[in-house]
Amino acid sequence: MNWGPPEKVLITGGREMGGLAAFADGISAGFSELGLRSEIVRPSKLVSRLSELRNRRVLKLLSTTGVLGVPLANRAICIAHTLPLATEQGWCKLLVLVGSFKLCNVFPAARVVAVSDYVAVHLHQLFKIQIASTVGNPLAAPFLESFDTNSYERSYITFVGRLVRCKRVNQLLPSICDLLDENPGLRCQIIGDGPERAALEGSVDGHERIEFVGLQDCSYVREQLRRSKLFVSGAANEGFGIAYLEALSQGCIVAMPATGGGIEIVLQRVGQNIQLLPISLEPRKVLNVLRRALTLQPGPVCLAAYAPREVASAYLSLDRTFFAHCHNS
Repeated sequence: MNWGPPEKVLITGGREMGGLAAFADGISAGFSELGLRSEIVRPSKLVSRLSELRNRRVLKLLSTTGVLGVPLANRAICIAHTLPLATEQGWCKLLVLVGSFKLCNVFPAARVVAVSDYVAVHLHQLFKIQIASTVGNPLAAPFLESFDTNSYERSYITFVGRLVRCKRVNQLLPSICDLLDENPGLRCQIIGDGPERAALEGSVDGHERIEFVGLQDCSYVREQLRRSKLFVSGAANEGFGIAYLEALSQGCIVAMPATGGGIEIVLQRVGQNIQLLPISLEPRKVLNVLRRALTLQPGPVCLAAYAPREVASAYLSLDRTFFAHCHNS
């Protein structure tokens, strides 16, 4: 049977704030640009969509807990956004996720795709999971629009993401406070929410130039990044980092730990647009990196490969290969 484009794409999404939600929205927009209908569903709702899971005319992109539906699915691509972490997810969930990815290697109608080579290598080396390909996350179209960089005063150091333990914002704040003390014109803004927010706010209580603004929409984040000199992250095991893409697209210097998939986004700009923090996040060393980053001017970066249309096209190309394999095996 000859390959044909799917009649519909079913995508499992995540929380309203975070990488999974941004991925789902971005890839859905990409399929729309290609003229394909798509729908984002919660992983918990997959059981009620059994007919679509089984339907070979529907392409399924299953993320994180959505991969649990692979035994019921035909024409499925299971996406590994990061490494399963026992410290964050618990051993039970880690084993379930690893087991689900291994099931993807068994079922001929499913494949595993990683969002970065970092994730692909570690899943294969640690858990012997076969990765069919690597496809980076999509960058939302508003972040690809050109703008006049000279019309913005860059006076912020910014973090965007869920306020959870693995982001290690608590370990960055002491160095950020020292940097603010050294630079009276600099401010810090923390965009996002999560279980760690109250503790983080308490740790810098009284520092008037650190703002916690909670969840914000895409337009707000884009404007804030255009006012930011530095974007910081403490996540040591970031699978790829859509927030990294967003910050780089808006002309920020990105400071991230010297590990994770974010480094490979623009590998040639490491040491310039990308500044590597010590993995330990030892405050004195972090402060030295942030000081140096403030003195740099970012060079141009090309992120066209991460446009929603391009990423959606990459998944269609993989689907074409998989579909042909299924019918020839």
